[in-house]
Amino acid sequence: MRAVIGEDLTLLRDGLIRLLTAYDIDVVESVDNGPALLDALITHRPDVAIVDVRLPPTFTDEGLKAAIEARAQIPGLPILILSQHVEQLYARELLSSGTGGVGYLLKDRVSDVVSFVEAVRSVAAGGTVMDPEVVMQLLSRRAQPLERLTERELEVLAQMAEGRTNVGIASRLFITEGAISKHINNIFLKLGLQPDTDDNRRVLAVLTYLNT
Repeated sequence: MRAVIGEDLTLLRDGLIRLLTAYDIDVVESVDNGPALLDALITHRPDVAIVDVRLPPTFTDEGLKAAIEARAQIPGLPILILSQHVEQLYARELLSSGTGGVGYLLKDRVSDVVSFVEAVRSVAAGGTVMDPEVVMQLLSRRAQPLERLTERELEVLAQMAEGRTNVGIASRLFITEGAISKHINNIFLKLGLQPDTDDNRRVLAVLTYLNT
């Protein structure tokens, strides 16, 4: 697996390189600013991009902009955002394309090495990984579309937003996989998501959750 890192903090950037290399993930380039990140992503077309939202020169959203621009040229480019804080707008913008692996983790999650590496691999494989703290803060802003859901359905949708499969959700909530499938079908129905493919409806349900 090949990765590109966009991180301006030298200690964290070097630490990520050593960590990923130890788990057989090849860091083909690491950069500390937005323009260099865009060039690296276009040049290397990595299996996953690990990106800080705020990079030089503006320290606003340079990292995210570079990642989204690269994804426009490389559809489905897997992107894992690492941020110091929960920035809800960026979480929603990252997921808005609905294609390719995406993730949003707070930087302190890197200290849990095994979980972090699993998140990197999941995003590279096309999965969605959301930091529980991000999900909790987005949940606090839920409004009209989600008011039709029961508390259990909201719990299931929150787990979906964290990127868990039906099996994973069932294990986390201590109920059967069949019950999870029933709850998810009810979520689709209540959110007005017509039958298409379950994958597409899962993404749309999560986007509804994050956008309210």
